[in-house]
Amino acid sequence: MSVDTHRQRHTRLLPVLGIGFGLAVAIGNTIGAGIFRTPGEVAAQLPSNELFMAAWIVGGLYALLGAIQMAELATMLPHSGGQYVFSRYALGEYAGFIVGWSDWLSTCGTTAAVSLVVGEFSAALFPALTNAQTAVAVTISIVFALAQWKGVREGSVVQTTTSALKGSAFAALIVAAFALGTGGGAASTTPPGGVALFTAFVLSLQAVIYTYDGWTGVIYFSEEVERPDRDIPRSLIGGVLAIIATYVLVNLAFLYVLPVSALAGRPFAASDVVRALVGELGTPLFGALTIVSLLSAINSNHLMASRVLFAMSRDGLMSPVFTRVNAGGTPTMALLLSAAVAFLFIVFGRTFSTVITILAFFFVANYALSFLCVFVLRRREPQRRRPYRAWGYPWTTALALMGSIAFLAGAIAGDTRNSLYALLLLAASYPGFRLLKSST
Repeated sequence: MSVDTHRQRHTRLLPVLGIGFGLAVAIGNTIGAGIFRTPGEVAAQLPSNELFMAAWIVGGLYALLGAIQMAELATMLPHSGGQYVFSRYALGEYAGFIVGWSDWLSTCGTTAAVSLVVGEFSAALFPALTNAQTAVAVTISIVFALAQWKGVREGSVVQTTTSALKGSAFAALIVAAFALGTGGGAASTTPPGGVALFTAFVLSLQAVIYTYDGWTGVIYFSEEVERPDRDIPRSLIGGVLAIIATYVLVNLAFLYVLPVSALAGRPFAASDVVRALVGELGTPLFGALTIVSLLSAINSNHLMASRVLFAMSRDGLMSPVFTRVNAGGTPTMALLLSAAVAFLFIVFGRTFSTVITILAFFFVANYALSFLCVFVLRRREPQRRRPYRAWGYPWTTALALMGSIAFLAGAIAGDTRNSLYALLLLAASYPGFRLLKSST
């Protein structure tokens, strides 16, 4: 075996994933604590059943518009690494670096944040763990990282299993709500119209869109999908449709049990719904539901973070050591560093929480850049093979892009201080980019 062949063998991901994994990573990465928190925020802004539900439907349609664009990009450029791949190819190395670096760090941070929530709810269920919440978070994060170490097939099984558990838990919640609820939650009020109503709807939509985030999961594994031309679009669009259906049914179930006024402003509306159904038993049941719903997100974030770091390293934007792949198809060094960064986020959670908040601005900008890539590549490479072409181009692409820009403007207006920090971080990133580029 030649040296080059040996090197390729140990830096090549394995195309072994199917549509089951694609759907599982979309659902597992998206549906989590957000659906428990956000209904209370939306109900406070929109105390009307119709408007409350409209916000969830519009947010879902926006995610669907995005999925249509991502399907074109991911099948045109079927390389693992997420939105970094599109931005680097269409907009250049520096744009790719910004997208990849911010995506990798925020994904590691999300792993930590979700693990910490699991630790908190574990302590609520088992008081003996009250002083061990951080230890529980660290343990659960490490366990899921180790579960992926052997290979991508094993990681896929864990993702599919935990997502199926989550789906079953939510199905049980929906069925219980309609079976045990009385329909007494139907009453609602009509909010004021005009500018006040428009502002309330926009604020609600921002919260809803954050709750939908995560549906892009499969694009982080594009070259590992066995039949990318077929399964990537189906995973993206099918995953978004499944998430929309889940969110709409969950919120209808909430309204069937409690009036929208009772949900308004509640930090965990789902907890109130479960307690209304089964009394005090609802508190531990809600805690168990929360833990089950978050396990798949920890697994998916470990998977995704390692692929972003692997892709950047393969393109010479990070150390080549992170391109090493074991026989099972796991980028082991990339996974190790990603898990280590997540560990630091957990241990120094309070210190790093501001970093996550700042990186959230890049997450919004990354979507805008991806949608811009569709325009750039259609114009620059009109003859390139596109197994899936975005339906309704250029109008759907323009809507998705304008929505992202408006969402980014709203995020900046809502948190000016951290947005300025994000701009400073962006300015400081270029020297870092040049330094890393010169050292690889």
